[in-house]
Amino acid sequence: MAQQRGASPADRTPAANQRPALTDAVGKRIIELLQRDGRRPFVSIAAEVGLSEGAVRQRVQKLIDTGVMQIVAVTDPLVVGFTRQAMIGIKTQGDVGPVAAALCEIPQIDYVVTTAGSFDLLVEVVCEGDAELLEVLMTQIRTIPGVTHTETFVYLKLNKQHYDWGTR
Repeated sequence: MAQQRGASPADRTPAANQRPALTDAVGKRIIELLQRDGRRPFVSIAAEVGLSEGAVRQRVQKLIDTGVMQIVAVTDPLVVGFTRQAMIGIKTQGDVGPVAAALCEIPQIDYVVTTAGSFDLLVEVVCEGDAELLEVLMTQIRTIPGVTHTETFVYLKLNKQHYDWGTR
């Protein structure tokens, strides 16, 4: 659902010829186990992958340090007071990079992706309500130099969200 906070657009550019080094099959398995349960004890992971607890701890830290993964608490926005979520399609004029960088600075935006298609950028906004969404859209997003058009897709129901897609 979201580009992880603290990551710039350049940090997460997918490309067929660019792939982070995932060490090996053991590293991939560690990632898969943590995707299912980010609080799983290293001793339990170690038993499953055939390494010592210390070796698992070092591998996990390296995966975090190199930006391959993050371990975070994923909340349900509705339960923690954010009753309005929306995806906003943005068309730009000129270089999309500065617009994306400015969007990354807006606290209510948790996901920014450069796209091909009818929009140059897609952003996800998480707000306390409609008034905050309107404020963010009108005074923060639409005022960024280079933004020429926005289209807002308000979420009515979250039908699926998961983070256990594994590794390749």
